[in-house]
Amino acid sequence: MLWLFVLVTIPCGMGGRASPGLAHCELPKKQRDLNSFLWRVHRDPPAFLFGTIHVSYDLVWPFIPKNAKRALEQSHDVYFELELGEPATLGAIASCQKLPQGQRLREVLPASLYTRLKTHLDYVHFMLPTWLGLANRDTARRHAEYLFKTFVGDWERKRPVWLLVLLNWLTEADVQNHRAPLLDVGLAHMAAAGGKRTGAVERPEEQCLPLNMLSPSKVLFALNHTLQMQEMIRVGSSKATNSTKELINNYNCGDLSSIIFQQEPSQVLGWIDGSLSPDDAFVAHSIDHYLRQELIYKRNARMAQRVYSLLLRHPDKSFFFAFGVANTTENITESSTTSINEKQKKGKKCR
Repeated sequence: MLWLFVLVTIPCGMGGRASPGLAHCELPKKQRDLNSFLWRVHRDPPAFLFGTIHVSYDLVWPFIPKNAKRALEQSHDVYFELELGEPATLGAIASCQKLPQGQRLREVLPASLYTRLKTHLDYVHFMLPTWLGLANRDTARRHAEYLFKTFVGDWERKRPVWLLVLLNWLTEADVQNHRAPLLDVGLAHMAAAGGKRTGAVERPEEQCLPLNMLSPSKVLFALNHTLQMQEMIRVGSSKATNSTKELINNYNCGDLSSIIFQQEPSQVLGWIDGSLSPDDAFVAHSIDHYLRQELIYKRNARMAQRVYSLLLRHPDKSFFFAFGVANTTENITESSTTSINEKQKKGKKCR
């Protein structure tokens, strides 16, 4: 689900204990030697920016630093990218993904591509109970049906670009890493239980519309190549990667540098490699450039300005902003701290 794009990361002290098998790293024993993703804006009362990843709550909660938990508890207002627990938000996202005027996907896709897509989704439907890895077969079957109905059930009503997003998520590794609630939703539940006001710095259409604006020819190009990659994995001619597990491991270790901050732009689309023809590589990189501009850099600037505006409008309140960590941090930190410095306030790593 592509609305789960991300923002901030910040080195700081990290608390919490590692659960066995979650992270392949040596966690330092002393609090001062650990890293987390928390940034404090020095104001009175303070404001915090906390970097999350959009994965299941239980996979990362044991690693959430104690200082981040304290910051959440002590803040008056808690803001997210979107309020994913709100029915209105989920409804707006679902509506934005649908084809207009009751169209069906078979009417807008080439017949051969539609057939290949349906074949792959049928395969996913069949494999889901196995992918879930649950010992009880009946439980696995029921949960698989729930997941398929929730995420795939209305696939013939979706715009092709959202099928592209869906294919990237419907893999064995990502299904195994999917549980409820997501970390962001879990934080929102805790904030609400603590009597805090929650809010969002984005509207659903701001995340959705840039994808819908991608040209149909480029969407078909990307959908075809993404489907080709999944078909090769399905027949065993290519090996699936587990980038989500790697992301979780690095997040729990407090270090995303190896897979996030050093990424080349071409890694936004996982199938971009040296096997593409020069013409196809040109199209792929143009898609990648568009996605980065619209869904990372422009979003960072817009969200940073809204964070800054909230701080100015409510000088007597403490804030906790929880945004995804997988985007670059430069735009959000530079935009917000530059504005704050103009008022003689400065962002600082928290301890």
